Amino acid sequence: MADKKSNKYRQQEHIVENRELNIWEALIPVIALVGMLAYNVYVFGDDAIGGSNQFILLMGGAVAAIVGFFNKATYKQMLAEVAENVKSTTGALLILLMVGALAGTWMISGIIPAMIYYGLQILNPTIFLAASLIICAIISIATGSSWTTSATVGIALIGIGDALGIPMGMTAGAALSGAYFGDKMSPLSDTTNLAPAMAGGDLFGHIRYMTYTTIPTITITLLVFVIIGLNLETTGIADTESILKSIDSTFTINGWLFLVPLAVILMIVKKAPPLVALLIGTLLGGVFALWFQPDIVAGITGAKELNFESGYKGILNAITIKTSVATDNPALNDLFSAKGMSGMLGTIWLIVCAMVFGGIMDGIGALSRITKSLLGLAKTTFGLFASTVGSCLALNVTASDQYLAIVVPGKMFAKAYEDRGLAPENLSRTLEDSGTVTSVLIPWNTCGAYHSGVLGVGVADYFFFAIFNWLSPITTLFFAALGIKIKHLASAKAS
Repeated sequence: MADKKSNKYRQQEHIVENRELNIWEALIPVIALVGMLAYNVYVFGDDAIGGSNQFILLMGGAVAAIVGFFNKATYKQMLAEVAENVKSTTGALLILLMVGALAGTWMISGIIPAMIYYGLQILNPTIFLAASLIICAIISIATGSSWTTSATVGIALIGIGDALGIPMGMTAGAALSGAYFGDKMSPLSDTTNLAPAMAGGDLFGHIRYMTYTTIPTITITLLVFVIIGLNLETTGIADTESILKSIDSTFTINGWLFLVPLAVILMIVKKAPPLVALLIGTLLGGVFALWFQPDIVAGITGAKELNFESGYKGILNAITIKTSVATDNPALNDLFSAKGMSGMLGTIWLIVCAMVFGGIMDGIGALSRITKSLLGLAKTTFGLFASTVGSCLALNVTASDQYLAIVVPGKMFAKAYEDRGLAPENLSRTLEDSGTVTSVLIPWNTCGAYHSGVLGVGVADYFFFAIFNWLSPITTLFFAALGIKIKHLASAKAS
């Protein structure tokens, strides 16, 4: 993930316990939330994300608060946990705003159109999905960030796929599968560092041990996308030539435009803070827009020619509000529009409301109670793995934050793994296989909200095609059930 929070800070997070609360009471807000969200989506459909889902999350928080009041949880305590939760997303919210700004300047500068232009010539529908997965995996390994990958090549791939006539859900699923594979396996990723820190292992031992489940999972995912590509029937390929002509006649397209995304990726690789890299990328995009696309910058402000005022106004409009560049091909008009910072406000609204629900659930002790109950079901080694997976999934749904889905189960289960004679790599791998990668599958989770907002594709649309993400916990349970590559403490010490 892109929001680099220190492991030390996350390890110091306390977990609120409430002995007055039983498991059934802890589950009441979860059941109520799921029921209300299901009905709300049924009524509003795709428009539910426009605001009604946000209010439902607040209502779920209200149900949790009522349960808390009946179990001696104080209003002050609940509010304090909400404040901590919202505070923990500060970096993520700022990154979302900056991604919206970056998308705006990269669109009017011709950077994203150039990616689409050259991508259409290199990628065809048969190999597109598999290539998207591989490209995103490489970028994410290099940067350690699925968020940065989505905000750069992910946006371009969505545009290329749309131009080729490939459903956006497929493209988003392939891109996210690759992005989360890279995020999970990169030593630069904060979650990859956090998981072994929680379990008591070391970073590179954790990464080596993850390959046992991760490589088979990404291989299966890649094969599925190859098969889909071989059987994919699209309508976009026949119109590629006219699309290329429209792009070329609207924008000045050349290889120099790629200097900006390369600079951003290089900064991330060199461990520059993501916010700094995205800000510089946004500003460079604005400079390139003024240099390479002066007519477009002037045109979006209604000016006849570029001058200081129209240039300033055009760049600021692209950064802050919805901006569109019209072409002679109607199919491209939606593609060449960006919503700027304002387009990210709905996603930010969703994240804040999700953090309110998660904060109250933590404040009343419900998160701790749910996790402990799952731990109590772990009578066998497989049961321990299954309880860990279940706990991570539950935390991603209830706490709406992938960090908490690693920290809370990590703290709760570490002693249980040790008592059963299992090396910490087993726990850290399971935390990543089920906590990190599934966060993007929950619409109100910070990761699901972020990627959905950035890519412009609903979670429901890409859920099935994010194969790597939902297959990873299944793979880890399969290995646990058959006793494959289960490392014990004796063998860990020997090695």
